[in-house]
Amino acid sequence: MASEELKIGDKAPAFTLPAGSGGKVSLLQLKGKSVVLYFYPKDDTSGCTAEAIAFTQSAKAFKDAGAVVVGVSKDSPASHDKFKSKYDLDVTLGSDEDTKIAQAFGVWVEKSMYGRRYMGMERATFLIDGMGIIRAIWRKVKVPGHAAAVLAAVKAL
Repeated sequence: MASEELKIGDKAPAFTLPAGSGGKVSLLQLKGKSVVLYFYPKDDTSGCTAEAIAFTQSAKAFKDAGAVVVGVSKDSPASHDKFKSKYDLDVTLGSDEDTKIAQAFGVWVEKSMYGRRYMGMERATFLIDGMGIIRAIWRKVKVPGHAAAVLAAVKAL
């Protein structure tokens, strides 16, 4: 577990994740670009689908602003590939099956549903600049309007 919560101005934890179709995505390979790293609970669920579609609809604007959007969940690369093709998603999806990256970012948290407690992915987004520094953090994200708010923050960098 992350010993203390990440803050704006902290160096982002390094990561390399499988990204479907045999590819990988890493913070190092994205050096020099802004990275929108968003964590979400599960492929093909209503909130996660809406969030991925919202980021996809703004994909060109993010690219024009010099940013790469990377979604991360515990799902397998094969699940990500299916999810991307089902909804024609234009975002990179990283697979964090052992939750090491989610833990490093402090988003692998205890959740509760119907009185049952369990560990799960917090819906959270980190904006990382080209030097690997965290410039904005959104926790407990509500999907409507989120992609637009993140895009505005990217443009303000």
